[in-house]
Amino acid sequence: MRIAWLASFVHKWLALIIGVQIFIWIATGLFFTVVPIEQVRSEHRIREAAPLHLSVADLATFSSALAGAEAPIRLTVENRPEGARIVADYADGSAALFDARTGAKLSPLDAESALTIARSRIITEAPVASSELITTASPEYRGALPAWRIAFDEPSKLAVYVGANNGQVTARRSELWRGYDFLWALHIMDYRDHENFNHAPIIIVSILAFLSTIAGIALIPYRFRWRRKKPAA
Repeated sequence: MRIAWLASFVHKWLALIIGVQIFIWIATGLFFTVVPIEQVRSEHRIREAAPLHLSVADLATFSSALAGAEAPIRLTVENRPEGARIVADYADGSAALFDARTGAKLSPLDAESALTIARSRIITEAPVASSELITTASPEYRGALPAWRIAFDEPSKLAVYVGANNGQVTARRSELWRGYDFLWALHIMDYRDHENFNHAPIIIVSILAFLSTIAGIALIPYRFRWRRKKPAA
């Protein structure tokens, strides 16, 4: 009976201490499984681009435009509604955007160019609520910097991030995404950066939850009473 008392004591008090976090784990986990991640990322609002067709002459023009400049470590050819583009990535982590047919350098982009790219890649007719150049990372955005944050005046509060140097749509953030991110922060108990789940608080709470579960299992033989069947008359 001493084992039963100890198991009951451990199970009860640990459940009281970490019960709120266990409830948060269950509730947020349910939300994550019910809501499709494609909707969270606004992937259903992406405009598809047509196939790309570039001639050898086009690439030759681009190569001559780069003559004498720092050689990139990677070139990415992309077809965009505004025309064929080449993104050059350099060894120092920077990037540049070029017109694939003329070789003209297009970056860094201004607000108007970023808005044109955002509208060409995202399905929306809503007016622009704000346009801001982002130079530091935040829980909402950790992509390429600097980047233009184009916010649209619509119920979902959609914000599209466009890299100022690569001209790519690097993120899409809606109210659904922000709610998801908030619940994710609660789930992993990282209330500042919303991405670290290898820190001491969550490890401690996980250990306590494990001990509480073991104590609850140990109580089963003592809590569960089998009724003996009466012999037939």
